[in-house]
Amino acid sequence: MRLLHCSDIHLTQDYARVPILRLGWRFWMAWYELAWKKRAVDYRQAAAILSRIREEAAAQGVDHLIVSGDLTASATAEEFALARAALADWAGDPRRCTVIPGNHDCHHPAALREQRFEQHFGHLLVSDLPEHRRMGAYPFVRLLGEEAAVIGLHSSRLPEIPGISYGKLGKAQLEGLAAAIADPRLEGRAVLVVVHHAPRTREDKKDKRSHRLVDSEALLALLPGPRFAVLHGHIHHRFHHPATATRPHLIDAGSSTQHGREGYWLIDVGGGQIQSVTRRDLTGAA
Repeated sequence: MRLLHCSDIHLTQDYARVPILRLGWRFWMAWYELAWKKRAVDYRQAAAILSRIREEAAAQGVDHLIVSGDLTASATAEEFALARAALADWAGDPRRCTVIPGNHDCHHPAALREQRFEQHFGHLLVSDLPEHRRMGAYPFVRLLGEEAAVIGLHSSRLPEIPGISYGKLGKAQLEGLAAAIADPRLEGRAVLVVVHHAPRTREDKKDKRSHRLVDSEALLALLPGPRFAVLHGHIHHRFHHPATATRPHLIDAGSSTQHGREGYWLIDVGGGQIQSVTRRDLTGAA
């Protein structure tokens, strides 16, 4: 079985066409990144790059596509619609696609109140082991063939202060993950846990407090050894820390559509193990 892992798509609508007062004060704070730090420019080809990733997935025999959050720039309704359209038929079937929200997809209260992520991707939150859910739809478990299981977690919260983007799973969700891993139906399968926030930086250290996954140690303690992998994004650099006897593979897809950093990972699973992790950089993508 072959899986493709991408992340941090950041599809961005044309904000010049939206009255700024309708976007709210949280968006005004985000405008610094979008305009002054040129993030909107970095992602103006995001839909085209995602289309290329879809084409490569089909050409390379990918069975399952995983997107570990931040489909949008600011969680607007239009951006969620753009993300759903950009993923095309892959996002129509939970057997072919896993998507979780990132911090940018939980950017302001209206996005959560209106359940914008769920409106477009809620059909992908179904679980083959629903008894292990503890926080809404999470964790959800997808059994893929006879060799793999994908478990989706939700680490993103509405930030108390814009610009603070740490993540947290919480005790209940970790308990659900532990119960799922102990379930006999996962025995003999490679287990790929999908979360947005990074347990480690590319230097293999904890991230800064305002950006980290605060309960990363508790997460990693549940996943000992090379049968397990944590697939994530949030840090916009692509890296892989191979598994040890006591720790899972840590696979960061970076930002798959950011100008100059376009790309993804191919993960091959067989015999209930992760057999290979292959980096794909899309040179000359835009």
